[in-house]
Amino acid sequence: MVRSVTLRSFCRDGARPAYWATGYPSRVTNTPSPEHAENVEHETHEEHPAHLARPRTSWRSAPLSAVRGGLVGAAESVPGISGGTIALVVGLYDDLIDAAGQVLHGGRELVSGLVRRRGTAPAVRALRAVDWPLIVPVLLGMAVVLLLSLRIVAPLLESHPVPVRSVFFGMIVVSVAVPLRLMPGRFRALDGVLMALAAVAGFLLTSLPPGQVDDPSLWFVFLGAAVAINALVLPGVSGSFVLLAMGLYVPVQQALSDRDLAFVGVFVLGAVVGLGCFVKVLQWLLHHRRQGTMAVLAGLMVGSLRALWPWQEEDGTLLAPTGSVVVPVLLALAGAAVVLVAMAWEARAARRTAGRA
Repeated sequence: MVRSVTLRSFCRDGARPAYWATGYPSRVTNTPSPEHAENVEHETHEEHPAHLARPRTSWRSAPLSAVRGGLVGAAESVPGISGGTIALVVGLYDDLIDAAGQVLHGGRELVSGLVRRRGTAPAVRALRAVDWPLIVPVLLGMAVVLLLSLRIVAPLLESHPVPVRSVFFGMIVVSVAVPLRLMPGRFRALDGVLMALAAVAGFLLTSLPPGQVDDPSLWFVFLGAAVAINALVLPGVSGSFVLLAMGLYVPVQQALSDRDLAFVGVFVLGAVVGLGCFVKVLQWLLHHRRQGTMAVLAGLMVGSLRALWPWQEEDGTLLAPTGSVVVPVLLALAGAAVVLVAMAWEARAARRTAGRA
């Protein structure tokens, strides 16, 4: 059957998100002939309608989900690191995008029901279908660690930029393998073109000079949040770096420290609107154009390495290595080792889930 072909490919090509092995049923139900097996397998992977059910997360996994969310939040506090990259590494990416799509669907049903006076029953059904046992602990972990990291990691980056960037550089170099492993088919020439173009785009984006806005208007805060939140869900694009380029990184830190509710409220509203406009598009791409989408995400991650080069000026100008490079190299290798351990752990968890299926 097609399902058996798919599971064999999972074991051959590496770990996939757990729900790929257990959730979405194939659109093709008849057994493929040997000469068409590869094409059927590719089709099965490439198109997974978003409305089909997938296994719901158990509340028993909430502590682990909170830890994973915390890792994503820590990444978002550092300019040049994408939370989406870490979400890919720890196996959260697909599930979070789908869960976000469910929340947006429920929100639209609620607004539509109230405006058209059709009642809230459809919205209640849609919201009950949301994977809250996944979303709630992940968001809590992200929020707590993000606030802590803004007070700890960001100042550490300012005082010791070369060692800190070295660690993150090694982490992202290894992380590029994650979206490549998640490709449903063999790497094609088109994938190479898409990856190269995305790498150039990521390099140019991270080459933008830092902006400086001392007292930003609320409309600009709204716009900045709407753009930066999309960087959160794109591996290789750092939301913190986008805020830094727009001159909002320091004002956001200051608003959080001062508990400026008006500023924070507008920022949150802009983030919600921006995420709502983008996440459904990304969800469709992940389900129907996964091969090319993963190539683009890998390219963005390669381009983002420009922002993490250990030796650079405060304005982002790249420099040649100076002084002893032994410590930075060792730190980069340590960062790479951390990601390799996380990838191995996630692959083992995915295999266990597939085996139970």
